[in-house]
Amino acid sequence: MRRAAPEINAGSMADIAFLLLIFFLVTTTMDVDSGITRRLPPPVDTPDDVRIKERNVLNVLINKNNRLLVNGLPGDISNLKDAAKEFMTPHFPDNPNYPEVEEVTIPLIGTIYNSKGVISLKNDRGTSYDMYIQVQNELARAFNEIKDELSVSRFGTKFENLPADKKEAINDAVPVRVSEAEPENIGEN
Repeated sequence: MRRAAPEINAGSMADIAFLLLIFFLVTTTMDVDSGITRRLPPPVDTPDDVRIKERNVLNVLINKNNRLLVNGLPGDISNLKDAAKEFMTPHFPDNPNYPEVEEVTIPLIGTIYNSKGVISLKNDRGTSYDMYIQVQNELARAFNEIKDELSVSRFGTKFENLPADKKEAINDAVPVRVSEAEPENIGEN
């Protein structure tokens, strides 16, 4: 007489599969892309036809080949921070080569010149994410250096070491004015 093959108990198979799934989910690391940490300003109630004088705008264009144009001239990512910083640092009021300035009084700082400059950033739809982030980083570095310089000259320490009230005063004195346009097909140059 022939014996029947014993059956395998599969009752706990689902439990084992579930435990393996939990194990792999807990022990696996996943790369998470981080975005740009930037606090957006609140919406402003201004008319759509706001006109800014050409001398007050630094135009930065990035084409689909990741090439920069800064005010119509070929630019390089390694020089962008310095160009933005030079443009946004307040200069004498009557210098036509730089943006207009206005005299403002800020609590804890006093009366200073404030640049009316705006950096206009526009990129092509084909611009790489890496290049876009590099440009954003360079512009942020420019504003951070301006804030550090003002902080050191007024309070004797870098911006990051200031208490909240003095940081707010420095932020009022050095507003981050970057205007981003909707991406479009800019072209090859």
